[in-house]
Amino acid sequence: MKKLYSIILIGIVCSSFAQKTQKENLEKNDMVDNKHLPEEVIVASRPMQPFVSAEAVKASMEYLASDELQGRATGSEGIEKAAVFIEKYFIENDIQPYFETYRDSFNLKDIIGYNIVGLVEGNDPKLKNEYIILGGHYDHIGFGKEVNGDKIANGANDDASGTIAAMKFGKYFAKSKSNKRSILITLYAAEEMGLKGSAHLAERLKSKGINAYTMINFEMIGVPRAEDKSMAYMSGYNRSNFAKTLNKYADNEVVGFFPGAKKMNLFMRSDNFPFYKQLGIPAHAISTFDFTNYKYYHHVDDEADKMDYKHMANFINHMIPALEGMMNAPTKEVVLRDE
Repeated sequence: MKKLYSIILIGIVCSSFAQKTQKENLEKNDMVDNKHLPEEVIVASRPMQPFVSAEAVKASMEYLASDELQGRATGSEGIEKAAVFIEKYFIENDIQPYFETYRDSFNLKDIIGYNIVGLVEGNDPKLKNEYIILGGHYDHIGFGKEVNGDKIANGANDDASGTIAAMKFGKYFAKSKSNKRSILITLYAAEEMGLKGSAHLAERLKSKGINAYTMINFEMIGVPRAEDKSMAYMSGYNRSNFAKTLNKYADNEVVGFFPGAKKMNLFMRSDNFPFYKQLGIPAHAISTFDFTNYKYYHHVDDEADKMDYKHMANFINHMIPALEGMMNAPTKEVVLRDE
């Protein structure tokens, strides 16, 4: 009996050590040696189900924020290259076009803009006609004030970072097929011209009578907040119970409250607002840029080498179980409320 007790005790200690080691490795977010591991690894324990590597995020960023794309101004050759890159990513990862093609085109005087819209269909016949919209803007300002001979405003944090997050979410759900509700991955042009792309898409979706559940816009998630702050914050925090719902499924405070968001009217200044306005649904922007942790907003030094890829991957990884829980809830948990 004494021998049996010792064996059980050793087993418990080993199991606890293994769980602790797995957690520590996951929290390091480098997957021990992720040069030799796949981009997404499914693990058994929540909240660390999917795993997106920092290297994979960096690879996407180094193209979208490269000088080759010339700052991705709407109507430019550079943003056309970005659009083709995103479309190719959708095709390679089984994200289907929502319209006849991936492009939702619109005119701004003599400029033609393109939103890129992909679909990941839900797996539940009763819920797949409800849509969760995830997005970010893939345009930027093109050129800015010259610094050390550089005029290209590459827009790494603003908003290649949010674009990449939305793309990675699309890939995960297209591969895992774990979403009961359907997902639209929506990437907007002409945000920098006054939310014109998202406004066009929101109006078009309304005209189609889409049954939209919620919308999340990922806006500048390339740098971490201070250690005493929540990982990210949500604009319009008190306009719904969205943050509470996401944090419940993440089993962590991924999304917190930022007092400055209301003071700066961030809720109405990003691509979530047209969806709130047109569709009357909870629609928020989630960001990790809080105006204290990054000094290169609309600056030519908003470059790929300024991004924190470990942080970006960590944010994406923590958001996936949060999104998955919301997508699969049997009833609509997220509701509008007075601010």
